Amino acid sequence: MIAKLGLVLHQHRPEAVELARRALQWAQGVEAVVQLPIADAELVGRPDLGVDEAQLGDDLDLVLSLGGDGTMLRATSLVSGSEVPILGVNLGNLGYLTGFESSEMEAALDEWCRGELTVEQRMLLEVRLSRGGKGEGNVLGLAVNELVIERGEPGHTVSVQVSIAGQYFTHYLADGLIVATPTGSTAYSLSAGGPIIEPNFEALLMTPVAAHMVFNRSLVLAPATEIKLVVDGYRDGIVTMDGRRVAEVVPGDVLFCQAAQDRARFVVRGGRDFHTVLKEKFGLTER
Repeated sequence: MIAKLGLVLHQHRPEAVELARRALQWAQGVEAVVQLPIADAELVGRPDLGVDEAQLGDDLDLVLSLGGDGTMLRATSLVSGSEVPILGVNLGNLGYLTGFESSEMEAALDEWCRGELTVEQRMLLEVRLSRGGKGEGNVLGLAVNELVIERGEPGHTVSVQVSIAGQYFTHYLADGLIVATPTGSTAYSLSAGGPIIEPNFEALLMTPVAAHMVFNRSLVLAPATEIKLVVDGYRDGIVTMDGRRVAEVVPGDVLFCQAAQDRARFVVRGGRDFHTVLKEKFGLTER
């Protein structure tokens, strides 16, 4: 059963608001307590159910994400460290992370209550930032998909020195550099020419964006590897995690990237494997 349900919804999709109201009706039927971030609660017209984002993950049995992959990323960020599973309902275009369509929502919640669904764990990326390269740095956060260090101004490049497992590797001059998880291999890294990696295969994926150099290939690294990125040259850069801008960096600043100890937990239905999802999303047909 679900005693306490969290709801996170897309901020700009009227369909998400309607789905949230359906979820509230379902929760009322099973006498479950519902909590939403304050902004989401106001969108649904239930400000009485709103809680501070920092408190959302407290004692929840399940989080219901209503939107697309972006909403799943937001939900994961809100409950990171709490081990709360997330059931994603797709309202987006691709929906790699969401396991269910809007028409399946109530049925999926019933199946979860009966113990018929599975929790799939996904590797997260931990990122630390050291200003001026002094010390081990402070944690910027955890990413489901990727960290990106990119150019600070249009028309220019960012210069980054890369060390892998403590050894200098190379210096990239590029529009950006992506460090992704296997889950993130189907996100920005894919559009930059990176390979697709099965999400249950733990690895780190480093992909340059429009590299101004001969070596412009992706690297797939062991999950225990630490990647050190030193901002080089004389231009500043921007750091994003899962599409959220988290910091501005200047020459001399250092980013450390490695697999996190925590894991994201996504609710899925058995029998729908990753290869089937790929075929659906890319329109691959049987010959």
